Amino acid sequence: MDPCPFVRLIIESLALKLPFATKPAGSGVHPTATPCFCVLKIKGFPTQTALLPLCSSSNSSSHDDSSGPDTATSAPGFHLDAAALRRVSGKPVSLRVSVYTGGMGRTCGVSGGKLLGKLQVSVDLGKNAESCRSTVFQNGWLTLRCQPGKPAARIHLACRAEPDPRFVFQFGGEPECSPVVFQIQGSIRQPVFSCKFSADRNSRSRSLPSDYNNASSSNGAWTKTFSTREREKASRRERKGWMIMIHDLSGSPVAAASMITPFVPSPGSDRVSRSNPGAWLILRPHGFSVSTWKPWGRLEAWRERGAVDGLGYKFELMTESNGRVAIAEGTVGVKKGGRFEIDGRTVRGSVSRSASVKGFVMGSTVEGEGKVSKPVLQVGVQHVTCTADAALFVALSAAVDLSMDACRLFSSKLRKELCHDDQDGL
Repeated sequence: MDPCPFVRLIIESLALKLPFATKPAGSGVHPTATPCFCVLKIKGFPTQTALLPLCSSSNSSSHDDSSGPDTATSAPGFHLDAAALRRVSGKPVSLRVSVYTGGMGRTCGVSGGKLLGKLQVSVDLGKNAESCRSTVFQNGWLTLRCQPGKPAARIHLACRAEPDPRFVFQFGGEPECSPVVFQIQGSIRQPVFSCKFSADRNSRSRSLPSDYNNASSSNGAWTKTFSTREREKASRRERKGWMIMIHDLSGSPVAAASMITPFVPSPGSDRVSRSNPGAWLILRPHGFSVSTWKPWGRLEAWRERGAVDGLGYKFELMTESNGRVAIAEGTVGVKKGGRFEIDGRTVRGSVSRSASVKGFVMGSTVEGEGKVSKPVLQVGVQHVTCTADAALFVALSAAVDLSMDACRLFSSKLRKELCHDDQDGL
């Protein structure tokens, strides 16, 4: 398998020096130690925001460009695929940075702050951007452009490009329809895997180790959280037994995703709650028997409550001692969909940087509820040593996509491929 060219534009080492005459415009929703933020824009890419820690007063009046900030933050960065790289080849683009005082707002990061100043950084990936090497465009202090007569603040910013080649895959259809999975290389689509989906209520785990059968849920067996009456009612509405097998071109199973904890509505509700999520195990073959599997990862999913209706998720890697290490957590909008991502530079929630993997691992598109979904999956080359490694990420991508259906409100009907014979489309 040959990867596709990708370049990651990394924005890091962000910090701010305010002139003595400038006072932060309130603390907003963030601690007063960080009352400022910046908005980062490149034409044709989504806008990003990042908090800006303030340098200590001992350095605030210094113009020594040789010293870095006391503390710093980083932005998610920009990902350039092959099409974007062709667009910018031989054409320098501008990274526009706007700095605000005050708390970040909920929309584009500008509703809660007052503009302090702006600047631009030129990014030139050369005539052949697809073959770009590691390049530093800026690393040091810059003076913000502000209104005439006002003291200027200074921002520390490091901007660099790093090659980040990735394998790209796309499902030929919705995962529940048992599609072929293609590897994408430019205009070439080559089949590499096939999927087999099943929804068998009576199949619990399909040769999983007994310790994972009996202790699959992080908050105890799902039945313990319900009364007898609630448990009987939920058992008629539960979504369980889903499994998708990934086969290589020879027909051999190389990975699987198995719904190990049922998706059931919380008492008095028709949604899967965060306190009692459904869960999948991502499995790889173990030993010489094709019916024996070893857990590689665990995905939890639930339906988020709040202003934005979303699919919440948490992914954990399994350790040799049957422990779990969280490496991804987030939310995907139910209406518009979004992207499931494992990326060491954008960790959040209960995931700690010390426990997370380094750099980009994978990203997978997730369509909104009720929309036709053919997930597109990207996997960093450093995480794939063989075809079976790639298959694990394909299984995880399928599990995330299927979780959007598993977390649909229980007042809604599922498509026939997802329904058990005795569920009648519920």
